[in-house]
Amino acid sequence: MARYTGPSWKLSRRLGISLSGTGKEIEKRPYAPGPHGPNQRKKLSEYGMQLQEKQKLRHMYGVTERQFRNLFDRAGKMKGVYGENFMILLESRLDNLVYRLGLARTRRQARQLVNHGHVVVDGKRLDIPSYRVKIGQTIGIREKSSNFTIVKEAVEVNNFVPDYLTFDADKLEGTFTRLPERSELPAEINEALIVEFYSR
Repeated sequence: MARYTGPSWKLSRRLGISLSGTGKEIEKRPYAPGPHGPNQRKKLSEYGMQLQEKQKLRHMYGVTERQFRNLFDRAGKMKGVYGENFMILLESRLDNLVYRLGLARTRRQARQLVNHGHVVVDGKRLDIPSYRVKIGQTIGIREKSSNFTIVKEAVEVNNFVPDYLTFDADKLEGTFTRLPERSELPAEINEALIVEFYSR
């Protein structure tokens, strides 16, 4: 199943969450898209709720169905809480951490920066958005790319870097210092429903 590349605002409204991270798309019209406006909310079945939760998380991190499932299976082999481990694995992806450091304004933008070879990990260029960053590794922007307008603009507007990362705005680099805790991950996701969905 290919990665979704359609209109993200429409998808945000359908899933009921802001995929851009700005919240603007939900603010404007806090209901699902469609001809019947706000009066069309159907009560979801248990399966429907589980599926919606899975789609929310998958589109939030911008991963394909196969990548999502592979990470989910890997989380099951780790010690600890299945759903939490899964979210920590998603959070540890290189494209996501580029976004969390504020080097890009959206995860989609962060994925492009990585894809096009503008990102370095421990000084080495890496172009694999799904690369799993290890604790202690440093993520930065290549020297040649440090004057990119999108990077500069992103750093200027970003006023929040999570506690599990350190960031040096002058060097445009940050370090993944520890694994995030569940309280630091998206609160609008109920990962237990996703575990149920795949356990069917």
